[in-house]
Amino acid sequence: MEKEVNPHFEDFLFDWSTKFQFLVGGYGSSKSYHVALKLVLKLLEEKRTALVVREVYETIRESCFSLLEEIVIDLGLEHKVKCVTSPMQIRFPNGSKIIFKGMDKPAKLKSINNISIIWLEECSEIKYAGFKELLGRLRHPSLKLHMILSTNPVGEDNWTFKHFFKDDRNKRMVLDDQELYEKRTVVENDTYYHHSTADDNLFLPESYIAQLEEMKDYDPDLYRIARKGHFGVNGVRVLPQFVEMPHEEVMAAIENIRKPIKRIGMDFGFVESYNALVRLAVDHEKKYLYIYWEYYKNQMTDDQTAEEINEFKESKELIKADSAEPKTIKYYRQLGFNMVGAKKFQGSRLQYTKKVKRFKKIICSDRCVNTIYELKDLTYTTDKNGNIIEDEFKIDPHTLSAIWYALDDYEVANLKEKGKSKRPNRERR
Repeated sequence: MEKEVNPHFEDFLFDWSTKFQFLVGGYGSSKSYHVALKLVLKLLEEKRTALVVREVYETIRESCFSLLEEIVIDLGLEHKVKCVTSPMQIRFPNGSKIIFKGMDKPAKLKSINNISIIWLEECSEIKYAGFKELLGRLRHPSLKLHMILSTNPVGEDNWTFKHFFKDDRNKRMVLDDQELYEKRTVVENDTYYHHSTADDNLFLPESYIAQLEEMKDYDPDLYRIARKGHFGVNGVRVLPQFVEMPHEEVMAAIENIRKPIKRIGMDFGFVESYNALVRLAVDHEKKYLYIYWEYYKNQMTDDQTAEEINEFKESKELIKADSAEPKTIKYYRQLGFNMVGAKKFQGSRLQYTKKVKRFKKIICSDRCVNTIYELKDLTYTTDKNGNIIEDEFKIDPHTLSAIWYALDDYEVANLKEKGKSKRPNRERR
């Protein structure tokens, strides 16, 4: 049996040395095809049960199943390997079989046993909880276990990037994605990494690659994903001037501000949202905003939080907080905190966001890990036509809300603090 394959995938087809195999690449790179071929070859060789998963079950028939069926026919095995549509299965003469499930019907996962290989196609669409659930289903009394994950790259906020590459918020580094793009294949932590682009697929027409190249001019985000096969930030960043710096450098820079304007803001949260408290310093001459301290927790009652931020009670520093919570503000004031509500009005989200965007630089201490996580790659949401919504974001950034409130009485555009501007002296004539 002979089969012509793309050279970049030859080693991958027969490498079963690791538990995890993570394939990421651009459009048309043939990664899914070679995963399917790898599965067929393995199950012909060994009696195994493999599970193929996508987030939505209904998408499997026209994608994974049809691809596997195409390979079986192409190899001339259709008289031995049976592709059954109801229930959807592929059965091999040695007793091996491939079954198909969708994560939108998780109850059906509970009935499967002795799964030694799982393929997660478009794994970035599957939830992280689903991935961990599938890990629990990967078990066999004697065979070595394998999980293959394939995907087009998405945003760095996706769980696939955080789990297999790096998670800045939790300061976890597994592999620098740039290293993968350079080396193309890397083995790290029992994971075989494979990167591919359309250039690796020798069976693609040049017109298809030319079409991918055209994206560079009209959709840079899609070009990065489809043509380059790189992770990154999907969408328009809210604060492109945001940078992270070592804490000592930030504090030294603040010390050198001639007349620093210091502010404190707080956003309230409990269950899914967070209590976010930040200390800021403004260099009003340079239009620089420094963020040098944060408090960020949820599931905390007001009395617990008050105890943890007691230093503000002692220092009597003014805290501008979310005025939508007057009872909470009153409680803190009764405890002795110098806390007042920031102004909120119709359209204030947009106006506060525009105010923050006016800073030439936003410099954040590397100790403020939650602020960095929320703001470094914060992007706008879009409407059904793809237009950005200027006061809505892909996550709920509690630290940005705290910054809004902290800057309640400060105008970046005029470089003045409200209530402290003076009329210029004029000569009397």
